[in-house]
Amino acid sequence: MAKRRIVIIGAAGRDFHNVNTRFRNDPSCEVVAFTAAQIPDIAGRKYPAELAGPLYPQGIPILLESELPNIIKTMNVDECVFSYSDVPYSHVMSLSALVNAAGASFTLLGPKDTQIKSTKPVIAVCAVRTGSGKSQTSRKIVQMLMKRGLKVVAIRHPMPYGDLVKQKVQRFAKVEDLAYHKCTIEEMEEYEPHIVRGNVIYAGVDYEAILREAEKEADVILWDGGNNDFPFYVSDLLITVADPLRAGNEVSFYPGEASLRMANVIVINKMDSASPENIQTVRENITRVNPNAMVIDAASPINVDKPELIKGKRVLCVEDGPTLTHGMMKIGAGVVAARKFQAAEIIDPRPFVTGKLAETFRIYPNIGTLLPAMGYGDEQIKDLEETINRTDCDSVVIATPIDLNRVVKIKKPTVKVGYDLQEIGKPDLEDVLDAFCAAHKL
Repeated sequence: MAKRRIVIIGAAGRDFHNVNTRFRNDPSCEVVAFTAAQIPDIAGRKYPAELAGPLYPQGIPILLESELPNIIKTMNVDECVFSYSDVPYSHVMSLSALVNAAGASFTLLGPKDTQIKSTKPVIAVCAVRTGSGKSQTSRKIVQMLMKRGLKVVAIRHPMPYGDLVKQKVQRFAKVEDLAYHKCTIEEMEEYEPHIVRGNVIYAGVDYEAILREAEKEADVILWDGGNNDFPFYVSDLLITVADPLRAGNEVSFYPGEASLRMANVIVINKMDSASPENIQTVRENITRVNPNAMVIDAASPINVDKPELIKGKRVLCVEDGPTLTHGMMKIGAGVVAARKFQAAEIIDPRPFVTGKLAETFRIYPNIGTLLPAMGYGDEQIKDLEETINRTDCDSVVIATPIDLNRVVKIKKPTVKVGYDLQEIGKPDLEDVLDAFCAAHKL
């Protein structure tokens, strides 16, 4: 009987996990290719045989998503499995139409086909969009559990952009591990805040192998989700963060609505900066799709270390990259800080961008008056450094979750912006964790 020929439509993350959990050991199917989108410099590589398993001794090629109709026809593809996140429904269905027109079926894999069961209790933190505040929610939960004397190990949604074999299982316990694993800026932004707070975080490619290692040193596993994806692990408690600055996105983006519908607890974040009308829109959508979820109100108040370098100054705001690109936010914490502390002017970096950063602005023309901290490779990091230093400004407002001065040499005065989750009233995360710990006898 002929094997069913599969293409995985991906972006170097969920796509690899879908192959590992659903197709790697299925002799009735053959994954003939991945396609790549969202992340630069992924296409043209291979998912290596060491990770793809014995059914794929030559590995699996990674091709450009833009070539998908031709790939379907020339490789006689039966089915395309959509495997990346943080995209509007119009994008998903447009791609489905393209796949169907080329003759193939279009599939979305769900939790039953892709989730792995842990031997330890699992708390998952997800979000309806990139940049909703999931990471600070995850960090706060870890700190609260650690204060209870529990050993918490975080596992982060994948970002494997380097040597995939070496990245099969990655453990980060100290800042030096970031350099050892040759992390991109995007990876550092997620791992470093955990490390500096004293907890261990795992990531990589093979999420069953990662889980089994993490279980050896954990009382509780914390799934720190990426984009608006649903968890890779069966969760005992799922907390989803909603963003009223993008009200309505919680029911119009894939798979954010799935994360919203699956949640036990929903945190409405950024209530300090969103309009009452948008907050109410989010509340109504939650009531409509998940009326049984507990809802926690929260804010993300900002703090800066040197406000005097903002007031009256011409500033360049450097923000978290993914939030501004496929997250489609036009402002971030840096711009909020610049306005709050009365900057004379927020400088547009476009006249000063060089190299790959110029391409980022071309691909994402609606980025606001700010600079995304793109750093997927050495060349892009070099371009980021050069762009910052070329920009005609008095000071640089850094709103990335990492110490950017450690990564690039900035020849201007810098201001660091911080932000943490702050619950408003009751119920709050303490109530949630009290019930969780009691249920699992922790």
